[in-house]
Amino acid sequence: MITKNNQEVNYEVSKSFPLEESYSLTSQIRRSSRSVCLNLREAWSKRRYEAHIISKLTDCDGENGETDSAFDFAKDCGYITKEKHQELGTMCSEIGKMLGEMIKNPRSYLIKN
Repeated sequence: MITKNNQEVNYEVSKSFPLEESYSLTSQIRRSSRSVCLNLREAWSKRRYEAHIISKLTDCDGENGETDSAFDFAKDCGYITKEKHQELGTMCSEIGKMLGEMIKNPRSYLIKN
């Protein structure tokens, strides 16, 4: 399940980055991973309308992709190991799969009148 735990893991990983990254890569990872959770919450509140929930879920997926790309940069810069990159990439992939299924089947999440 997409939870605060994923965001907490990302936050902890970014704490180990060099100080000069605190306003760029660290900030990006923290912002985009939080945004996945925040957009998911907003999608849930907009589940009266199919187009709204799809829009917010698509935003979630985009933010998840940004987080994953930021981890690529972190690995390339040597801030995280290949193993940690693989672990984090797997998490992002799983989140992406869950979001993809939700986007494909939004009607199951809609409030029925």
